[in-house]
Amino acid sequence: MSDGHAIILAGGLGRRLVPFTNVLPKPLLPIGHVPILEVVLRQLLAGGVGTVHLAVGYLAELIQSYFGDGSKLGLQIHYYREPAPLGTAAPVRFVVDHWASEAPVPERFVVMNGDLLMDVRYADFVAAHRSGALTVLLAEKRVKIDLGVLAVSDGDAVTDYIEKPEYQYLVSTGVYVFSRELVELIPAGERLDLPDLVKRLLALGRPVNAVRLSRVGSLWLDLGRLEDYEEGRALFEADPGRFACPPP
Repeated sequence: MSDGHAIILAGGLGRRLVPFTNVLPKPLLPIGHVPILEVVLRQLLAGGVGTVHLAVGYLAELIQSYFGDGSKLGLQIHYYREPAPLGTAAPVRFVVDHWASEAPVPERFVVMNGDLLMDVRYADFVAAHRSGALTVLLAEKRVKIDLGVLAVSDGDAVTDYIEKPEYQYLVSTGVYVFSRELVELIPAGERLDLPDLVKRLLALGRPVNAVRLSRVGSLWLDLGRLEDYEEGRALFEADPGRFACPPP
């Protein structure tokens, strides 16, 4: 079995996908012939991850019933149920504290959301990580403003008019490599989100490194919104092999 480890955040309520998530946790929503989370797990396995630690909450029993111990996929899966919603960074501390009481925690491990459709080569992403750092996978995102945008001087004079401009940003994909030592900077038992952790690391002068998606893949979709979920379903059904999944 591959010796890499990953923590997957799979405890969210999925409010933007109601009513589907009234009866299923978001990671179990089907994309093609398998749940979203199974696609993620298969890709991690292909990238050298053999042990997955699932931070679960909402309808956790359904996730655990579906995947069991992970042996059907060739993985080891461990479950950690959050006592209350902890955000996106605090569950990492929660998982690692329990994990460390049972087995050694490696120097580095992947942390990611459980509702992403990507074609990332995880082995290449992990290989780009630097010891002691937090590594963030970034993607380019184009945002169109469907309005006329005005540039205005301090004296309230209009200096430019840009009709429906499009801007490009580098955005977090929700995929990281953590160095083990960074977990101690997450307060135990307190809610904390990953953006706040990144800001805390920067304030402390700790290294936060970026890897662009174009170096390790080409596609990223956060399936948290209905329109993105439908787009992801179409992409997956057209070529499941692209996502390390066999056809039905």
